[in-house]
Amino acid sequence: MKKYISYIVIAFFLIACNATKQVPQGSYLLNKVKINTDTKTVGESDLKPFLRQKPNASVPVLGRVRLHMYNMAGNDSTWISKRFRKWGEPPVLFSERLTAVSAEQIRMEMNNRGYLNAEVDTVVERKNKKANVDYNVTGHDPYRILHYRDTVRSADTTIHNILNERKRLNFIKEDDIFDMKVLEDGRINMTKTLRNNGYYNFSKDFFYFLADTTVGTHQVDLTLELKNPTDSTVHQQFYMGNVTVYNGVDASILNDSTKHNLLDTIKYKDINVVSEREQFLLPQAIYYNTFIRPGKLYSDRVMERTYSSLNDLGSVSQTMINLTPAFRNDSNFLDTRIALTPGNLHYMQFGIDGTNSAGDLGVATNLTYEHRNIFKGGERLRIRLNGAYEFITASDSSNLLDQSFYEYGSEVFLSIPQLLLPWLMKKLKDQPSASTEFSIGANFQKRPEYLRQFFNLTSRMQWSSSDWKLTHVIEPIDINYVRMPWVSKLFRDQYLSDNSNPILRYSYEEQLIALTSYYVSYSNSASENLPKYPFRIRTGIEVAGHLPRLVATLGGSTTNENGQKKILGIPYAEYVKGDFDISSTFPIDEKNVLAGHFAAGLAYPYGNSKVLPFEKRYFGGGANSIRGWNTRSLGPGSYTRDSVGYDFVNKTGDIKLEMSLEYRRTLTKLFQLAGYIDAGNIWTIKNYTVQQGGYFQWNKFYKEIAVSYGLGLRIDLKFLLLRFDTGMKAHNPALPAGQRWTIFRPSFRRDFAFHFAIGYPF
Repeated sequence: MKKYISYIVIAFFLIACNATKQVPQGSYLLNKVKINTDTKTVGESDLKPFLRQKPNASVPVLGRVRLHMYNMAGNDSTWISKRFRKWGEPPVLFSERLTAVSAEQIRMEMNNRGYLNAEVDTVVERKNKKANVDYNVTGHDPYRILHYRDTVRSADTTIHNILNERKRLNFIKEDDIFDMKVLEDGRINMTKTLRNNGYYNFSKDFFYFLADTTVGTHQVDLTLELKNPTDSTVHQQFYMGNVTVYNGVDASILNDSTKHNLLDTIKYKDINVVSEREQFLLPQAIYYNTFIRPGKLYSDRVMERTYSSLNDLGSVSQTMINLTPAFRNDSNFLDTRIALTPGNLHYMQFGIDGTNSAGDLGVATNLTYEHRNIFKGGERLRIRLNGAYEFITASDSSNLLDQSFYEYGSEVFLSIPQLLLPWLMKKLKDQPSASTEFSIGANFQKRPEYLRQFFNLTSRMQWSSSDWKLTHVIEPIDINYVRMPWVSKLFRDQYLSDNSNPILRYSYEEQLIALTSYYVSYSNSASENLPKYPFRIRTGIEVAGHLPRLVATLGGSTTNENGQKKILGIPYAEYVKGDFDISSTFPIDEKNVLAGHFAAGLAYPYGNSKVLPFEKRYFGGGANSIRGWNTRSLGPGSYTRDSVGYDFVNKTGDIKLEMSLEYRRTLTKLFQLAGYIDAGNIWTIKNYTVQQGGYFQWNKFYKEIAVSYGLGLRIDLKFLLLRFDTGMKAHNPALPAGQRWTIFRPSFRRDFAFHFAIGYPF
């Protein structure tokens, strides 16, 4: 294998050395282009878009693969040569004319960015049929704002008050560089604000600037002006007028007045719904997914949310909104016509996958049917059946887990595109992205050692705030019931006995988890203007056992031999769990970004639970955690044990702390590189004897923080991002004290981890 790799490397090297094979005599391959600028505010990445000629595209490590393929094609007309020419890329030949145009474009951009005396010197180096071009940019002193004022108040008091209240007029201030990009962004942001406050036909062209550059050396007096429309003294605000929704009505009926008797019009609250005899959607479903309200000021944001919400209904294939200006009662209105086109209401999917778990092969299959308008309210009813079988390699050991097993299950899911709330909370119903979901399911695992059954019943409500920055998710009732109706004697003796691992034993005991949770997330990326530093915060709390305890208090429980209260003969779990997560990105320039992430979690079992349910415990390591460790291989604390089998159960905890700092660089449109440092660990909140070293203590937890570093390659397919990350342990708390800083004594076999994932880690 090594021999073949060597041949491949040599082949690419030879091809790379012949990059000028297809370059005609007297011409030069454009090899390298570099922009050198002495300004701090305008860098190379800002000026590269103005180059009119760029070298052939290059792939990391492999170089200009497409150019090499083109060179390999030759000049013959064989099929393989035609393929190589099609897949390849012809050499980019140096052009003096395009180089001069590029230099002028760079100079003009420097002028726009406030460097009115900028100079661009071009240096071309020609050697071995290759040309390297350097653009040396000298900015000189930029022009700065001496005085800035706006005359918007004198032109239109209402517009001035709206912009001033939202701080849209102070996008530039005295002593700032006279940057046309900043001025253009200011016009765009002011226009967005006005169009979200009733100014339906407002354009950014109504704003313009007067600049006087004669007031001093490299200084500008700048004035913001507002141009009023020619047909009116001031710009007009528009209110929403009549709202009419054509509820899946066939176009042939709408266009034929003789068939209008086939239509029914229903007024639901303050909108008119026109339907055929058989309604496509119920009026209330349309109302709660349409945010255009008569009498409210026009808003671009409201229009976009209406489009999004209606199109998100699986039963709707297309939404069209037409606005007609009308003047009534001394006010401007926009009468609205919304046409909904029905989509395919039935969806079915069948899938079959091969599985590989630790080298053991298996097969998994699923069948899904979905009705996207089951009760004519845009509800989605989904029925899913699944099954799996795994062929586990036989073993001569007495480990009963080395046996083949299968599992099967089903789930019924119902999603309603509005909030089902008591009348006291009816104001919440009129919220964007609102939905109420219910699911019920069962899953069965059959092994030679046991039969394990899972039953779940879940309710969920979610909605967003009116500005879409906040997203709320409430699960009023989430019930999970795990039972094991049959267990082999050997399995019980070896794994579930009183003298064995209590955490493992509790994980396999029958239990009822009845919880209520609330999570809220905030993102500043949903604001009118894309923030310079986008961030997202998510936090929430989960409480289990309060409903069963209420039943127990009313006398509906019994007690088992371990002192646990039982309902219907089943012990129930009690715990409280809270999580906090924040991530942010800090753009450096067009191609470089710094990203940060911090996460913390705390769970506490009490009452009926000595240990948190296994599914609810934290784990460390993996593609989205501390990447120097594989999934579920880190912690808790300094816990370590040389074992096989089910030790992963002990690799769990009740406290989580994670921190990451990641540098991302875009190489091409397809490839990105990343370098990162991850730190954190998990701990137990109680001192469990089987997890020695895992107990959280204030005076030692900081010594048990794991640290890793690594490099990653990302492939951006636009619709999907493939991530390949590597990690090396730098500080390993599982090693003896004094030997934990492995960064100084790395062992590839012990310290290296590789991860493949979809999407960014945070």
